[in-house]
Amino acid sequence: MSRKSVMSSTFEPSLSTSRQPLGPSLADTLPSINFGFDELRDRMAKFTAKFDAFIEQGRKRVLEERNQFRMNVAELQEDQRMKKKDIEILQLKTNTYQQTMAKEAAETREMQAAIASLTEQRDKQAAMRDALKEQIAATQREIDARLAAQRAHAAQLEAQARYNVPELDFWVTNLCMRIEGAGAEDRLKFVYTHIDERNWEREAWFELSMGGRDYDVRHCRPKLEREKVEKVLDRVNETRELVVLLKGMRELFVEAMKS
Repeated sequence: MSRKSVMSSTFEPSLSTSRQPLGPSLADTLPSINFGFDELRDRMAKFTAKFDAFIEQGRKRVLEERNQFRMNVAELQEDQRMKKKDIEILQLKTNTYQQTMAKEAAETREMQAAIASLTEQRDKQAAMRDALKEQIAATQREIDARLAAQRAHAAQLEAQARYNVPELDFWVTNLCMRIEGAGAEDRLKFVYTHIDERNWEREAWFELSMGGRDYDVRHCRPKLEREKVEKVLDRVNETRELVVLLKGMRELFVEAMKS
């Protein structure tokens, strides 16, 4: 709309009410000025449309970026949750591994202690075995020596018996005595009769051990005093004559019967 038309419309009521125009008005004589409002309006409309489009695009971009950010945050949270779960699993495995290592270390210590104990027992048993071997060897040497002595003594007795058989028969008859086995190779049993004046059939006996170097009386009936028997044995072992033992034991039995 032009300024002229605006002015004419403005002044028309006043003119109609006051007086009739007498000629061209002053406004009609003014030059026409075009301010370009339509072009400005178009430009403003285009700018507004571009601005609205820019705002809309910005809003969409912000919305997309916000959604993308939310998605990234969700992914990060999911990754964090998975990492946390992985850490928990690794921690559990670490704890299990540490427990296993501690158990294996304890078992290793127990095995080492058991091995040390077994080694100590083995060493003790080896030392005991060696001591027993030495003891067995010493015992075997002693047994061999005793067997050799017994064989020598038996040979001596056998040699002496060849000469003493007639004499032994004489004393068996005169001492009312008989000789029996005593259940062992190195023992003889001598049984006497006609000792008790009240009962000539009553017997008295003693067992003679010849397994050692010296003679020894192990058992006798009736029981005799050991000191008296030892005195007889001392004389026998000194003289190495069996008749001394036979006569001495008979005298002890006769004495015991009288008492």
